[in-house]
Amino acid sequence: MNRNRLTVGNRASGVIDKKLNPPLPPFPKGGCRGITHYLCFERCLLFSIIFLLFSFFCLLPPHAFALDVKRSLLPNGLVVLHSESHTLPIVMVTLIVKAGQLHEAEEKAGTANLVAELLTEGTKNRASKDVSEQIDFIGASLDASAGADFTSITLSVLKKDLHKGFEIFTDVLMNPTFPENEIVRVKDRIKGFLKQQEEDPSFLAERAFKREVFGNHPYGRLTEGSPATLDMIKREDLIRFHADYFLPNNSILSVSGDLTPNELTALLTECLRAWKMRALPAKSAIVLDDKRMKKVIKIDRDLTQANIVLGHIGISRENPDYYAVSVMNYILGGGGFSSRLMQSIRDSMGLAYDVYSFYRPYKESGTFEIGVQTKNESAQIALDEISKQLERIRKEHVSDEELSEAKSYLTGSFSRRLDTNRKIADFLASVEFYNLGDDYVKKYADYINAVTKEDVLRVAQKYLDPEQYILVVVANQKKAVLKK
Repeated sequence: MNRNRLTVGNRASGVIDKKLNPPLPPFPKGGCRGITHYLCFERCLLFSIIFLLFSFFCLLPPHAFALDVKRSLLPNGLVVLHSESHTLPIVMVTLIVKAGQLHEAEEKAGTANLVAELLTEGTKNRASKDVSEQIDFIGASLDASAGADFTSITLSVLKKDLHKGFEIFTDVLMNPTFPENEIVRVKDRIKGFLKQQEEDPSFLAERAFKREVFGNHPYGRLTEGSPATLDMIKREDLIRFHADYFLPNNSILSVSGDLTPNELTALLTECLRAWKMRALPAKSAIVLDDKRMKKVIKIDRDLTQANIVLGHIGISRENPDYYAVSVMNYILGGGGFSSRLMQSIRDSMGLAYDVYSFYRPYKESGTFEIGVQTKNESAQIALDEISKQLERIRKEHVSDEELSEAKSYLTGSFSRRLDTNRKIADFLASVEFYNLGDDYVKKYADYINAVTKEDVLRVAQKYLDPEQYILVVVANQKKAVLKK
């Protein structure tokens, strides 16, 4: 098991931004119900082939992987990225709209997520049921989600059904109607989900941590908002948010799979000709106040295990120190069983099954976090060891062996980010969004291999703060006696 959790960027996600790379998109609503037995068999066979191909690519050495990407800018301002592959008769589409939590009002937090949730719940041409049934019938998958920095819409479809699938994809993108009855239903579902999450100690810890680190900045809020802010959101707000930001000149389209450039051009010309460029609303400046301080937040729950999150402000994905930080974090706590935190707290001291560190980079900033679950009575012991390891990596050079292992893993595992067409489509859209460069795939290994022991020490001293941090402990506070 490896927990290197510093990734290309934050894919739009659920309540708390996922710490691992996002999974393949789920089956469409209703699964195989309502589809013919032939289509069910066809889909299962297709995914079996994908799994076998995934296993094959995992065995390839890093240098065996190559990615040919064509980038173009359409007259309406839409950036299009295309990776052609005819290995499987399937096409994956990812559209990123540069609109997320950063673009919604604080009193109406959850607007971006609500828009994303409702895109497939009715358009000018299709009712919610029609969207679901038509996607089901062709065995495709259509999904939309919002996150801190952007909203993503994804389509997975067989090549033979691409035209129909892309027609539905563009319909939910351009023509959502946000029916009032669906708004009420989705709001109720989100509120129920948030209420359920209140029973999850890891959710409570993460929510409190983000709120303290980011303060009033949008990054400190939940993607879903809160029951109070959801009640403030009206249908007109959703329509305005969509009209303001869901524009071609504010979007990135990434396509990977069994499609030639000429076929893609014809498809875009036919389906997106009505999508016109418009001026974007002026973005108000949001100041992220990095006031470092030590603060301990105790949340009392009747638990046998203390859920601990410790950390502070991190870095943005576009920070040039990202690669040195990746190596440093792998050695500290992102490298699974080979990391220092795991070896000391789990293997040597036997205090926890799992302990990890990770940087979560956003467009404008990010967080650094260490997480561990341990018995209430051993919470302070684990915290003392975490502090010890933070001081150690800031005061002395890592070993040659640690540096070599971190580089080998980070470069060797890179191709696994690109071993399916779905991952490729998502990856290319993220690379474009975070301005990583057209040659990022070719240069990533060079960026990692260029990191020295001096670089690791420098970024540890610059970006780790063992004195000024936010500590959240969800536990039975009577048993988890912490130092003040």
